[in-house]
Amino acid sequence: MTDRRTVTSLPATWRKRAKGLRRYGGETPATALERCADDLEATLVEQDETTFSLVEASRESGYSADHLGRLVRDGKIPNAGRPGAPRIALKDLPRKAHMPSDPRLAEKPPRRELSNRQIVQSIIEKGIE
Repeated sequence: MTDRRTVTSLPATWRKRAKGLRRYGGETPATALERCADDLEATLVEQDETTFSLVEASRESGYSADHLGRLVRDGKIPNAGRPGAPRIALKDLPRKAHMPSDPRLAEKPPRRELSNRQIVQSIIEKGIE
């Protein structure tokens, strides 16, 4: 499974590579790479802002809804909802050690890993929709 720190570093890496491409006249692939970086950053921000009810958070984290509710009441986890209807932001969600960092990713069939170069080449060949 991909480490989130690795994923969050990709936009900066892609922008640096775009700068190198421009240096050698690769304006079109550089622009494509920068757009990919922008899209990934926006997706990561949106994902961090995703909130869950206590029941949903329980499924995601491996902890019981009661335990998560206590953590919110005790102020150990910020309440992203309102009093009487607590919600927990994905970025604040604790995870049991045996839970993957994003259980939704574990449910999907494994995908083959693609290098950044393969991604950019695919974008160049097929275009961006």
